[in-house]
Amino acid sequence: FSFPRDHGPHAEYAIEWWYFTGNLDAGERHFGYQLTIFRRGLAPQIPARASAWGAQNIYMAHFALSDVAGGRFYAFDRFSRDGAGLAGASGDPFRVFLEDWSVTGAGPQSMPMRLQAAQDGVAIDLTLTSLKPPTLQGESGLSQKGPTPGNASYYYSLTRMATSGTVSAAGQSHSVTGLSWMDREWSTSALEGAVVGWDWFALQLDTGADLMFYRLRTADGAVSPFTGGSLTAPDGSVTRLSVEDVRLEPLDTWRSPRSSAVYPSRWRISIPKLELELELTPHLLDQELPVSVVYWEGAVAISGSQGGQPVGGDGYVELTGYADSGQ
Repeated sequence: FSFPRDHGPHAEYAIEWWYFTGNLDAGERHFGYQLTIFRRGLAPQIPARASAWGAQNIYMAHFALSDVAGGRFYAFDRFSRDGAGLAGASGDPFRVFLEDWSVTGAGPQSMPMRLQAAQDGVAIDLTLTSLKPPTLQGESGLSQKGPTPGNASYYYSLTRMATSGTVSAAGQSHSVTGLSWMDREWSTSALEGAVVGWDWFALQLDTGADLMFYRLRTADGAVSPFTGGSLTAPDGSVTRLSVEDVRLEPLDTWRSPRSSAVYPSRWRISIPKLELELELTPHLLDQELPVSVVYWEGAVAISGSQGGQPVGGDGYVELTGYADSGQ
């Protein structure tokens, strides 16, 4: 990995995404946000075209805001081609954008990064600076997702990014501070076999440690052995976690009034080898994105203990495959 180059696009791979989530505070008021931009390559090699509208990639973006005090969840999506300057990405200088939704970076490591998105009176304008080096997920950044050779992604995370800026919703603008998380993956493979979706957790503990864990689910409700994660310590050192290391127990469910999907809601996570016991509670029950691909992604509060000492924090959870498969 080389930065800022690898913050930018990888045209030789079919799929990649820039994934930002965070928990922000304006005094006693709490917000969660998500800004995600996806790139899908159209073909391994595309001939040069005279038209400025000629496209090599399709971009999709999701923007969501959880206003906890207001009890409101806002979600939007967009699509565009990369022709005619409608969407695109570069590594040096770092920029990824879809129309006026954008992430830009400055400096040798693309820090700070600036996130901007606005639609229908809901907006974010945030500045993010990473407090830790990148966490290389999987085996030195190669995350195997299934048994077939090549069914893997390159995957790194910036697990703790100091964040400040403004959030606007319901006719009000708020100055906010908090923490964000950036996930980056690129690959050409897809979920294989009976895998129908995943439960992904990005948790920032008040001890300064950050926990990522994803559970790959099969159609019969079983857990794929390629499930895994990591704990990034306050000093940036990383402990890899296998499917055997983590116990994940849903404690409740929530049924969407729109899609009728039933999602797990509230979880207990136990990692005996780290003496870590956590309970996760959604800041809002309804954080389902009713966009082109329906899924639940939202801000959660953390309570628990490690080694007998209390632990708190905030994080984000993503649940996919429930609205499509009923699992």
